[in-house]
Amino acid sequence: MDAVNDSHRDWDAESYEALQLRYNAALKLIMTRMEILNDELQEVHRYNPIEHIKGRIKTPESIVKKLRRHGVESTLDNMIEYCNDLAGIRIICSFTSDIYRIAEMISAQDDITVLSVKDYIVNPKPSGYKSYHMIVTVPVYLSNRCDQVKVEIQIRTVAMDFWASLEHKINYKFEGNAPDRISLELIDCAKMVSELDAKMLELNNEILEISEQNENKNK
Repeated sequence: MDAVNDSHRDWDAESYEALQLRYNAALKLIMTRMEILNDELQEVHRYNPIEHIKGRIKTPESIVKKLRRHGVESTLDNMIEYCNDLAGIRIICSFTSDIYRIAEMISAQDDITVLSVKDYIVNPKPSGYKSYHMIVTVPVYLSNRCDQVKVEIQIRTVAMDFWASLEHKINYKFEGNAPDRISLELIDCAKMVSELDAKMLELNNEILEISEQNENKNK
């Protein structure tokens, strides 16, 4: 662990702080955009798909570990090249359909460029992990230039987020080598989460349909 902690101390402090400023700005930009979109949907359609939003900047220790997994030196240039999730935002929704709706809204913004998408909802990880991942670039306007900065966006339901939080705690506890029995239990739980999400979406659609029918009767 000390070796990991020492690795980032060679970084030029001024350059690293400038880099952090850019990624913090990108994170704020995306989070503000999502809050505005949610407010608009609430105002116009009386529906807010976003339950809450979490943002974070990757710690130096996590950055060093990731660069080592890539087999490259812990330099600031490699950090920019190999770490697409230096700035990360997690958007938590009520229903699976909201995930794709939000992803479409993000993609439709003129100054946001989508670099890659990984749909772990359609294609879950072997562990059972489900989420929708996007790597995007956003413009960060500084005093003398505009930089395109990468941000990782994860969009998932409340149930998916609960499962992912539990998996993260287990992996941290067992350093990525959880007993087989626990891993199998997690996979079973992931299946239950999928069934719950599907049932809740079905129920919500039924409620919306009944509400629409009642509105039409009252016209």
